[in-house]
Amino acid sequence: MDHLQELLESDNKGEIIYARLANALMNGLLLPNERLKIRDLAETMGTSVTPVRDAVLRLVQDGALIMPSPRDIRVRSLTLTEYLEIRSIRLELEGMIAAKAALLATPEDIRKLEDMLAHNETALGAADAQTGLELNQSFHFELCRIARMPILTGILHQLWIKIGPLIAQSYSKGGRHMIDYHYLVVRSIKERDPQAAKIAIQTDLLSGGSVMLQLKIDETSH
Repeated sequence: MDHLQELLESDNKGEIIYARLANALMNGLLLPNERLKIRDLAETMGTSVTPVRDAVLRLVQDGALIMPSPRDIRVRSLTLTEYLEIRSIRLELEGMIAAKAALLATPEDIRKLEDMLAHNETALGAADAQTGLELNQSFHFELCRIARMPILTGILHQLWIKIGPLIAQSYSKGGRHMIDYHYLVVRSIKERDPQAAKIAIQTDLLSGGSVMLQLKIDETSH
């Protein structure tokens, strides 16, 4: 039983560390090509290297990290082709989510979305890119919660751990492009207009993504 308990505790630690690292990728705390060291992560998280290594290997399998050698672990930098594919998938999935959210949102849900926008305006005004990034991610996944589509949300989560570092790399250059269409999304949801909500979130992805697209084009041309 002691050995079983030890295994369960180890698995639980691995899940917690995986979630923390995935969240760091999604929220832009880790940038493309940034190097990670397992011992440093273990020390920061107050745990042994084993659950950290397990979590890192899972993220390598997920395509969010790369590990050319056991001592060289880095945040994956998407190619232009990979970015365009992920963007195309997000356009479909997040469009579906926004449309469903427009049908299901309660007044409380709408107030929460509006509160996120207000906080994001404050972050934008203060040039606080990190808070803006976190609020941006929260906004998109709040739509998932409102839409009540957990399977689709899981798929989107896997895309965001890949795209999050690139969003962070380009977020501050995006300026108002990263927030303006969120207002149209919320307005469409308030008006119970699923088609308008779908178009608004897709326009948001294309508008904010223009900076990311140019970044990948510039990398490809050099």
